[in-house]
Amino acid sequence: MHIGLIGLGKMGFNMRQRLRNNGVDVTGYDPNPDVTDAASMDQLLAIVPAPRIIWVMVPAGSATDAVLTELSRKLEPGDLVIDGGNSRFTEDQKHGELLAARGIRFADCGVSGGVWGLENGYGLMVGGEAEDIERALPVFDALRPEGERADSFVHVGGIGAGHYSKMVHNGIEYGLMQAYAEGYQLLEAKDIITDLPGTFRAWQKGTVVRSWLLDLLVKALEEDPGLRTIDDYVEDSGEGRWTVEEAIANAIPAPVITAAVFARFSSREDSSSAMKMVSALRHQFGGHASRPAA
Repeated sequence: MHIGLIGLGKMGFNMRQRLRNNGVDVTGYDPNPDVTDAASMDQLLAIVPAPRIIWVMVPAGSATDAVLTELSRKLEPGDLVIDGGNSRFTEDQKHGELLAARGIRFADCGVSGGVWGLENGYGLMVGGEAEDIERALPVFDALRPEGERADSFVHVGGIGAGHYSKMVHNGIEYGLMQAYAEGYQLLEAKDIITDLPGTFRAWQKGTVVRSWLLDLLVKALEEDPGLRTIDDYVEDSGEGRWTVEEAIANAIPAPVITAAVFARFSSREDSSSAMKMVSALRHQFGGHASRPAA
């Protein structure tokens, strides 16, 4: 199998390598000449054999709109486009209709794994028609972790379902990080706690709160005890807000996720060691930039 991959940033660059490591030929295109395989999108489309599979891994919003619009003009009927970025699920319907009008297939894929995906593999949530998902299955299998497919891959439903499930996944992630961070602040504030990093490390095996996020929390503290180099300003990248908006639209109570989103807003006003930990965790799993301490 030979696919095209548009967007070779933090995620796309590692995904290209993991695909190659697992036997999938990849031609990548990115405006950055230091990482691109093709000099232009036209060259990429000329290299990838038809019927093509083109994976798009660019920032959600206007960047994705621009790439898919260009692809709609240049691809051929029967080609398949997979949007693996963090697009809002409502945009998937528009993109699917744009491409379908020209006989081009479309699927959306929520991708989780951050900067660790090259080594560990990616969790994948896909929306689209069954025949398109089946056609791209070797690509999904190359990206996901080894083992039972159902443990890291799901065809969630029709177009938009992949990004919807990834949105909810990220909303849950907000809540989990906030809980760990608040626990960190409580422990840090108590003078009878003399080994704060060791406390979290002791939770990594055998406890009900063990998780990969906890492992990353311990790693963050090992790299920067006290989180002295990190500011407590925490960005929100959209999915948390969208999850809260969906909860309101469907009258589903989501107090934990909502509070976690609001906590990020408060981080921009007050100094908080809990929000330093949220910032550190975002950097650990996703490579998201953290502000240096003033």
